[in-house]
Amino acid sequence: MSTTTTTTAAAATFKAFNEPPDASQEIHQCSSRRHPASPDAQQQEQVKTVFEFEEQDPQHAFEGHQHHNSERKNLFKLFTAAFSFFVAGVNDGSLGALIPHVIRDYKITTAVVSAVYAANFVGWLAAALSCTPLRVWIGKRSSDATSSRGWVMLLGCGLQVLGNGVRCGARGRNGNGIGFAGFVVSFGLTSWGQGLLDTEANGYVASLKTGGGEGGEQKEKLNRWLGGIHAAYMAGCLVAPFAASGIAEVGKTKWYLFYFVPLGLGIVNLVMVAVAFWEDIAARIGSGGADAATQEDKKSASALLKETLTTPSVWLLSLFFFFYLGTAVTAGGWVVEYLVDVRNGQLPQMGYVPAGFSGGCLLGRLFLPEITHRWGERRMIFIYCILALGFQLLFWLVPNIIAASVAISFLGFFIGPFFATGISVGSKIFPAHISPTAISFVFVFAQTGGSLFPVITGILGSRVGVSALQPMLVGLIAATAISWLFVPRAQHKQE
Repeated sequence: MSTTTTTTAAAATFKAFNEPPDASQEIHQCSSRRHPASPDAQQQEQVKTVFEFEEQDPQHAFEGHQHHNSERKNLFKLFTAAFSFFVAGVNDGSLGALIPHVIRDYKITTAVVSAVYAANFVGWLAAALSCTPLRVWIGKRSSDATSSRGWVMLLGCGLQVLGNGVRCGARGRNGNGIGFAGFVVSFGLTSWGQGLLDTEANGYVASLKTGGGEGGEQKEKLNRWLGGIHAAYMAGCLVAPFAASGIAEVGKTKWYLFYFVPLGLGIVNLVMVAVAFWEDIAARIGSGGADAATQEDKKSASALLKETLTTPSVWLLSLFFFFYLGTAVTAGGWVVEYLVDVRNGQLPQMGYVPAGFSGGCLLGRLFLPEITHRWGERRMIFIYCILALGFQLLFWLVPNIIAASVAISFLGFFIGPFFATGISVGSKIFPAHISPTAISFVFVFAQTGGSLFPVITGILGSRVGVSALQPMLVGLIAATAISWLFVPRAQHKQE
């Protein structure tokens, strides 16, 4: 019996030295050796607890705590990015419902009111020209180069708040407010801020590490996040016509009171950005953070812009966005005036039609990304263009307001996933070090289409009538489909 016991003990000892120890058992043994049993059970438990913490790997515990905090911070940053897009949607989605009121209150033509779209373009151009220099300047002067993102987003929020504050003083033609000229300028300020904010928010989400899973799962999760923040934009566009039409109808000539809504949301957004990106924003300025500079910060703004403009994929994707955003903004901006002027609809009721278009876009951004990812982005976007063209022809050829409202909603549904899909493709085909600059350029080129084609529609509307909207939309959807075929296929991310 003694020999058997000795052999068993020896085998157990050998096993203990050759197998990974159980952490809890090792902690218990260490605690027992250093602190013999005490009559006071509470004191013994406290001693055990102390040595349990001492026996843990300090680096592992610290990294686990950091990972948990990082996940929470990233989640709040992601929510903040989505809310920023929601605020942008409220700004953009209200214009179509308010344009008829602006035309009648200021007693101007469709050609003159198109100046607000031109101001939008100027604002986005300012964002494209200033975004990279701001990132480079702040990155070089900060102890943490990533602090440039927080500062640029904060500046974008401030410009949006300023622009909506100016709009709140519009007060119509016969009032004592800023007048139509000031109203137009406010769109430039808001678009400038929106351009800075959207570029950095997109860049942040596209750069997130999804963690876990295979490459395909990570890609799918990233596509969902991008689709989510752009769905938030369409949620803002969906809410805006209800709020704008309701306030304009109740206030009659006080339609400008609606802009207190995006003003309040903009202030909330400013606070959220400051909290979410506080660590970036609080990085000490002027502390000689050149060692922490990223690859982009080491290059001059002019060199980055030059490299961006000589990259063919940037221009090809920009062309797709040029026609796509031209389609979306023209449809959403002029559909109410078209239904009132051509189809003899009642303004109070027609003011809600853009909500159907935006609601379709929202549902498309929520439900179509999964199908688009599984069946192939290149194939599905082209199919969506064909379906959108079919519903646009239904909108044009069937002279019925209900049919038009349904058709414009389905048009929005099928073009809904275009934006997020385009950004996802861009994040794969653009070289990593020019990606923020390239995305900024794509945005401003897209806004060129989103400003140019509504202006053209307004000028044509003043000459031949707002019915010019229909052939304009057919041509834009066809051009969107053709330009998508020229976008390079997404391969592995370029370094």
